Amino acid sequence: MPRKPRYPRIESGFGVRVHRRAPIRLYPFEQFFRGFASTPPIRELFGRSAPTILRALKVEFFSPPFGYMGTSDEDGHLIVSSHHLRTSDLRTLYLDVVHELCHVKQFRAGRPLFDRKRKYVDTPTEIEAYAFTVKEGRRIGMSNAQLLEYLKVEWVDEADHLRLARRLGVLPARKRPSSRTVRARPHRARRGR
Repeated sequence: MPRKPRYPRIESGFGVRVHRRAPIRLYPFEQFFRGFASTPPIRELFGRSAPTILRALKVEFFSPPFGYMGTSDEDGHLIVSSHHLRTSDLRTLYLDVVHELCHVKQFRAGRPLFDRKRKYVDTPTEIEAYAFTVKEGRRIGMSNAQLLEYLKVEWVDEADHLRLARRLGVLPARKRPSSRTVRARPHRARRGR
């Protein structure tokens, strides 16, 4: 992958000066998301370290009215749309945080969160995080239809959405013809009487 160019901290030109290193405002995760350390999925992810990890975790908010949540691949903090936080139902927010905390664990283990060579639904870290989230969705009583709807996001086309849902067991796998399929014998023309 080509490296991004490194620009100076302050750059001048065209009669202006641009400060390129704008600070990012980070908040304590637990200031906005309380009680996660004691939930079954987060205890499964982090074990006894869950309270310590979540106390140290930071969250950054962005304000445009699009997007949901993500995990920084630079330091593992959460990035959350303030619009999503204000307008989404509690179950969606809960599952999104569970999903992102799975990515936090992956980041802490040194796993790459993004793989530009693969489609989003084929990235191992996404498959793992979605499988973990679907498992939690089932634990809290979601139906396959509700899980299918939860898995739908704007940046994944319908074919990939359905493929991901099949991979996660939300939809039944497609039946493929077996290699032992018996071929019908060709019709033999009747020979003259």
